[in-house]
Amino acid sequence: SLLSPSLPPHSSFSPSPPPSSYELLFVGKKEDLISAQRTVVSLQGRDVLIIYHEGEFYAIDSYCYHSGSSLETGDIEELNNKLCIICPKHKYKISLCDGEGLYRARDRSQSPPPLRWFSKGVKQRVHPIIEIQGELYLRPATSGYIESDYYQGEQGKTHDEVTCVFPVG
Repeated sequence: SLLSPSLPPHSSFSPSPPPSSYELLFVGKKEDLISAQRTVVSLQGRDVLIIYHEGEFYAIDSYCYHSGSSLETGDIEELNNKLCIICPKHKYKISLCDGEGLYRARDRSQSPPPLRWFSKGVKQRVHPIIEIQGELYLRPATSGYIESDYYQGEQGKTHDEVTCVFPVG
């Protein structure tokens, strides 16, 4: 689970996060995010999908690493013992816990080759969620380049909106 246990109460709590060695960005009130089930928030120019599913919160880049489609309406299924979101456009499977891309193929090392799940590696950026006194904060994950990062930039955000124009005649 990405939801950390509640931190001890602070003597003077304000709506802004407490000072710490890492940045925390306010996402929303826990009760509102539970009611919404899924919410896209824009934090420092990054669009993040907050998902509440079966008592747990997850935060994942909102655009699929494959072609930039929104993951907001994707189905959630358990695949290979991992809770995954399925991209509604091309059915790519992405682990909500670690952003790993999964695919199913025949295992040629066995005879007859059975279908099994394989990993593509981490493809989608996920972010830790922390609860402080009924409010949820996100700690932006920033380690290394991950394929979903492309669709967080201006070029990636306009990539999916390009239309083809064909001459008439």
